[in-house]
Amino acid sequence: MVPPDEPLGGVGKTALGVAMVRARESRRDGRLFDDPYAQAFVDAAPGVFPEEPKTGEELAALGPMASLGAMFYAHSVIRTRFFDDHLTAAAAGCSQVVLLAAGLDSRAFRLPWPQRTRVFEIDLPGVLAFKDSVLAAQGAVPRCARTTVPADLRAAWTTALAEAGFDRAAPAAWLAEGLLIYLTAAEAERLLTGISELSAPGSQLAFEHSPIAAVALTDQAHQMPAMQQYIKLWKGGLGDDAPRWLTSHGWQPEFHELATLAASYQRLVPGQARGGFLTASRVQP
Repeated sequence: MVPPDEPLGGVGKTALGVAMVRARESRRDGRLFDDPYAQAFVDAAPGVFPEEPKTGEELAALGPMASLGAMFYAHSVIRTRFFDDHLTAAAAGCSQVVLLAAGLDSRAFRLPWPQRTRVFEIDLPGVLAFKDSVLAAQGAVPRCARTTVPADLRAAWTTALAEAGFDRAAPAAWLAEGLLIYLTAAEAERLLTGISELSAPGSQLAFEHSPIAAVALTDQAHQMPAMQQYIKLWKGGLGDDAPRWLTSHGWQPEFHELATLAASYQRLVPGQARGGFLTASRVQP
């Protein structure tokens, strides 16, 4: 057992919440993905979140939190499946994959990577230490060359990535999953500028656009005392300006609507679970 304490404070704690969702989905018949390590992360940090309600009465007692939880679950599951498929396809032309704020992402261990794929995982040192200790206890073996890069994405992370062996002359697939909302517009611009400077033509980029915390969901969450510790972390990122920014900085973006993806996966989503995901191809340096 790994004490959660500081490594899973703040944004790191949200990574554990997403791991709980992935563990639950992995137990479901007709699951959209299988994450065999998600439950191990949850078990290694007992007490970080209240026990999941098991009866109708327990669920009803949550009131509006149950509705928000349903939207979070649907969004997280569809997001995971979409990014799984996107990275698997992108890796056919990109031998480097960079997971920004990788958290408890176990894709290096569970996706069928092509030979010679190298996955870089960037996150804060405490989060990576917690993750690696849990994976080691599970005897997990990566299905690619895996390199962890302890770094703060608000600081000089590009230097740390280069020193870890990243080749800026080769195309890379970048994933910023569940990240930009925790950055201010200026911080998000700096992050995307760093990505752009390291991206050779043919590189791929993916992240949420108008994610779950946007618009009506934000208003709903603001009314819930239990959500205040998370709301204070939300900064909004680039917001609606993201496609324009990408286009003006040498990327060709494409929007993928959450509702359309859910229908293709034969999943129902709550009415307010809107938004979707942006993918982009690097067309010029």
